[in-house]
Amino acid sequence: MAHKVVIIGSGPAGLTAAIYAARANLEPLCIEGVPWGGQLQLTTEVENYPGFPKGLLGPEMMQLFRDQAERFGTKFLTANVEKVDFSKRPFKLWADDNLIEAQAVVVATGASAMWLDIPSETRLRGHGVSACATCDGFFFKAKDVAVIGGGDTAMEEATFLTKFASTVTIIHRRDKLRASKFMQKRAMENPKIKFRWNAVVTEVLGTQKVEGLRIKDTVTGKEDTMKAEGLFLAIGHRPNTDFLRGALEMDDLGYLKIQDNTKSSVEGVFIAGDVFDKRYRQAITAAGSGCQAAIDAERWLEQQHAGP
Repeated sequence: MAHKVVIIGSGPAGLTAAIYAARANLEPLCIEGVPWGGQLQLTTEVENYPGFPKGLLGPEMMQLFRDQAERFGTKFLTANVEKVDFSKRPFKLWADDNLIEAQAVVVATGASAMWLDIPSETRLRGHGVSACATCDGFFFKAKDVAVIGGGDTAMEEATFLTKFASTVTIIHRRDKLRASKFMQKRAMENPKIKFRWNAVVTEVLGTQKVEGLRIKDTVTGKEDTMKAEGLFLAIGHRPNTDFLRGALEMDDLGYLKIQDNTKSSVEGVFIAGDVFDKRYRQAITAAGSGCQAAIDAERWLEQQHAGP
């Protein structure tokens, strides 16, 4: 028997959709992925989510989201969806060795920050290494930080960080930026922002927290170190949509296209969170769109006489 609603993803968008769908008696199944919880599982302190004035750890927040969804009757499957068939209803999803059928689907698989993939960076994620200045910049008051990247996102992150940090050094592997002229000018005219050209980070220094960076010159090959108490990656995000290619419309970067509010290119499939949102990428905006997707799915199912 097909589930009324299947939610793919267990970050703020997916779990909020699960809460709303469960409260609407849709008995949702949340295929939570491995690992579950989205990008907040890599975040230490969350202080900008309303309702938590003292802040809390990212994984703790996601556990609270999950507990709330489970309290209202959401069932969970810890697996990754490998392929889908949205050509007809009930929709079919394959996750590990499971074939799952659904009358409606909410896709909330999010996006993953692109990293350098060096061991020291991985070890210090959440301890001075971040991919979100808006989320973590507050923790770097009066500190020297670095931003890796050369596009608009890197310029935006660096400019935002100047509200808190003493200095911000933009490290770019080339001798010119990819960012728009306006964003370049804005960054270059900011007295707190410095540039390190033709450079790549080969190691993040420090054991418990970021204490510095080892830098390699891409022209000469020489290495040296620089002081830094924080490192922000701004080299892009990759939407988690490979398994949906050919099933849903997406842009050249792989972000899903929405037709109307949360509707995808397939009737009965709804979209929420960073899997389409490449502008805000915040927990609260993802949660809001998860709420919208669940309500849209509920109303659509009622129209199809397949609701509760």
